[in-house]
Parts: sequence; C-alpha cells; structure tokens
Amino acid sequence: MTQTIQFALRGAKNRLQSASDSGSLDAHVLLAAVLGVERAYLLAHPEQPLTHDQQIRYEAFIDRCAAGEPLAYILGRRAFFDREFIVTPDVLIPRPETEHLLEAALTFAHQHPLCVGVDVGTGSGALAVTLAALSPTATIHAVDFSPAALNIARQNAILHQANVQFWEGDLLTPLVERGIKVDLVMANLPYIASGDLPTLAVTRYEPRLALDGGADGLDLVQRLLQQAPAICNPGALLLLEIGAEQGAAAAAIAQSAFPDAAVTILKDLAGLDRIIQIAQ
Repeated sequence: MTQTIQFALRGAKNRLQSASDSGSLDAHVLLAAVLGVERAYLLAHPEQPLTHDQQIRYEAFIDRCAAGEPLAYILGRRAFFDREFIVTPDVLIPRPETEHLLEAALTFAHQHPLCVGVDVGTGSGALAVTLAALSPTATIHAVDFSPAALNIARQNAILHQANVQFWEGDLLTPLVERGIKVDLVMANLPYIASGDLPTLAVTRYEPRLALDGGADGLDLVQRLLQQAPAICNPGALLLLEIGAEQGAAAAAIAQSAFPDAAVTILKDLAGLDRIIQIAQ
C-alpha cells in the first residue's frame, strides 16, 4: 500500500513512542533524511505519497531507531558546533558538552594564531577539524589509537577542508617519538569507569574503546598528563574533558603533573564539572 507522508509519520511515531523520549522528532528527522528535504517540507506536504523504495528505507530506519540505535549512526552524521560530521559506529558520537572544550581552545588559538595544537583521541575529528577550519594559521595534529576512527576523521577533514596532520598511536606517543612540541593540548578521552560500562545504554552501540576509562575512569587522563610535559612548550594550555564527578580527582592529577601551572575546573551549562584547564 502506498503511504503518504502523514500516514508514514503517524505509524513511525506510534512505533517510537515507547522507544524514545523524542519519538515524534526522530520520526520527522528520519523521514526528512529519506526524502532529502527539510523537516518543514513534511508539514507543508502531508499528502505527498512515498515511493516504494522510500517506504522500505524509512521502515528500515524506524526499525533501527526502535531498537535503540542512535540517530547519528542511522543518518551517518552528527551536528557539532557550526558544522556536521560523518560518524559511524567506529567513533564516539560528538556531544554538545565537548563544545565547551572547543570554545576554550578557539579562544586560545585566536590569541596565538601560529600555535601548534593536538587533539588526543580524536575519534571523528570533531575537535581537531573544527579548530583547524576556524584557525587556519594554526598547525593542528590529531592522534588516535584506532585506524578505523582515523579513517573517519580524515574524511571529515576533507569534507571541511581542514588541514590536520593525523597520527596513529597511543595518546601523545607519536608526537614524543617525532619530537613535536605543542602549545595546545585538547583531549576528550574515555572517562567512564570500567565497572559502570555494563549498566550504560551508550555501550550498546558506541565503541567501548572510546568509553572505557579504566578502574576509576581516569586511567587515560593520568597517562596523558604524565606524557604531556615532554611535548608542551612554555605557556602551553591543556584542556581535558572529564566526567561530572571527576573534577577534584582530575585536578589533583593535573597539579601533580604540572606543579607550577594554574589548574581550573570549567563547568558546563548544567553547572557540572566538565573540563580540566591547565595553563602554564
């Protein structure tokens, strides 16, 4: 049976009602993607029929959404800051909270236009690519342990015409091995405690490698800060995203690694600890 936009949306909303807190929005977003139109178009043309191929594709999308798969993976893209990024299950989905880190990095880069920066654990490349695109005179490096993640990050750099140098390796090791010094370190590393992972829905679809922060969630943060003094120029700024309850512990680790630096905990819009800022 041929379905209209209105009919297809009604059925999708009913299916997603119990699966998502935003079932109506999800239904609209997915149908707009299938038709290649803006969401407003759906409201303006409720009686437009869907082709057979469009119906099949939409039903497949709704099946995945009803099963709990994140919209970003279904669509293959996610908005972050002022642009959209290619995302797949090989990379963590960029979150709005990470934009706080980017904003602090952009402020520093605009004050130091020739700075050298690195994004550690780059994933989709959201931080590195956006910073490079908006600070074209800076030199930006990006590191990830996952070759699959680096492949996605490279695609995003091409998409946004951003000049980023990518390195495969463990945390800052590729820079240490090459004697590369930086003025800015950005990192949104895994910070969920290993024991908490089985209870979290996020682990159903997003890569464990991008989530597991070890016993207390700060294993990688601690290792990064142990490596960082070897690659930081005088006056360098380090920005590390953390969990909402990790501020005090992360700040203590940071102060131990950089005894003479000013360590500040930056909060997100909800007033929760979100970024450790280390200013030398």
